[in-house]
Amino acid sequence: MKIRRMTYTKDGQRHQSEKFYAVFVDYSEALRRLPLFSDRKASEEAARKIDKLNQRRAAGDTLPPELTRFVESLPASIRDRLAEWGIIDPARVAAAKPLQEHVTDWEASLLAKGNTERHAELVASRARKIFDACGFVYWSDISASKLQSELAEMRKGERGIAAQTHNFYLQAAKQFCRWMVRDGRATESPLAHLQGLNVKTDRRRDRRPLSAEEIRRLLAAASSVGVRHGMSGPERALLYRLAVETGLRAGEIRSLTRASFDLDSSTPTVTIEAAYAKNRRRDTLPLRSDTAALLRQHLSDKLPSAPAFKVPSRRQVASMIRADLADARKAWLEEAVTPQERAEREASAFLAYRDDAGRVADFHALRHTFISNLAAGGVHPKTAQALARHSTITLTMDRYSHVYRGELASALDVLPDLSAPLTGRTAATGTHDQPIRLAASLPPKGGTGRSLMESGGVNRDDDADRLADIEMLAHRGNTRSDEGLEAVGVGFEPTIGTSPMPVFKTGPFNHSGTPPAR
Repeated sequence: MKIRRMTYTKDGQRHQSEKFYAVFVDYSEALRRLPLFSDRKASEEAARKIDKLNQRRAAGDTLPPELTRFVESLPASIRDRLAEWGIIDPARVAAAKPLQEHVTDWEASLLAKGNTERHAELVASRARKIFDACGFVYWSDISASKLQSELAEMRKGERGIAAQTHNFYLQAAKQFCRWMVRDGRATESPLAHLQGLNVKTDRRRDRRPLSAEEIRRLLAAASSVGVRHGMSGPERALLYRLAVETGLRAGEIRSLTRASFDLDSSTPTVTIEAAYAKNRRRDTLPLRSDTAALLRQHLSDKLPSAPAFKVPSRRQVASMIRADLADARKAWLEEAVTPQERAEREASAFLAYRDDAGRVADFHALRHTFISNLAAGGVHPKTAQALARHSTITLTMDRYSHVYRGELASALDVLPDLSAPLTGRTAATGTHDQPIRLAASLPPKGGTGRSLMESGGVNRDDDADRLADIEMLAHRGNTRSDEGLEAVGVGFEPTIGTSPMPVFKTGPFNHSGTPPAR
């Protein structure tokens, strides 16, 4: 294979080509002249690798990763000519298609996999936007450093995108690149090593949970107002109630039909199809019986395939609940009896769209309210995670579980009263709390040997005399008296006079507790 500039005649004069040409005989014994680059070294390097491609084509061997990456990085004109001559697989020419055409194919594949049209369009539009902003036209143009720089520019300024939006764009670009590899159009993703930002450090839109009284007033205000964005007042109130009692998102409720509800069984349910669920799973959620009765009345005249609610577009849903909140707050302010009470209410965040901490009460805040109410009601975290349909319990407890106003202060009520005076024998011995802790960790007489906390709480039928005997043993210094404990009906060996036996013993940090060995 030789590298040289070609000569040609123009206007009666001899000229040299601007580019160097590779002159060689291919695997089919045909003489080929291939224009490369204006730089001699770049042309020589390309010619060496093209010679290897020609040799492998003659031998029928597959391309190693190094040569595959070289083919993908070639300009479209060179790649098209090599494919035309049969030196490379014509399928490799796919990388020469403009990125926008590849994105269109990717969007079609998302729809073929069962994704909704809105989801496919949203993800594809994000990829198109960031590729256009970076100036990427072909696959070989994609650069991780260039994409990172462009995303950093988009975050600058007061109106710059938040960290979460930054991650959405990055996720779309990376998802597209992974699809290119899976579809055989590329060998590896140039963005595989990029990672998203920590959204906790730059949250622009935090939601707040609504209290039970706020929800009641919101439902009342919505019911009393006429049609708003195509939804009647009672329908809006039922929509809000369903969202706050199931945690369903606006888009998921928009997809529900009459057939999505099973309201006649002993346990009423609603089913979300996988194509419309954020986790892409088909889920069936329970409904409260009183809410099911309202839904039964609302859906009584609808066909099975008819939409259950006339949920408006995303923007209109946001303005709809904001207007209903404003009506509810206005009615609440007008209930003030005195000017002072009115001023106090106006200064509070009750039923306000945005509270003092900048958190908003939009439609998605109803989902936050649902999960926060589960946590406040003592629902087991794993149960709350299942109802929220989250992939991790961390998301359920950290992002969606909020502490209501007053809960932190009321939690301090369980602490002992340190101002209580010292009295009697406990003042002299300093063992005031020990009999209480011991009694809380011992089983009832003749029991199974489980602690009272394992049994679901303090046994209120304990014999007062038996507890007094336990206290007496503790103060006599009987720290390991099996006989004394057996005499009062204790079925395992606690440590008396130091600290109570633990209810659970735990393994390494973040591991679940297991019952203690006996």
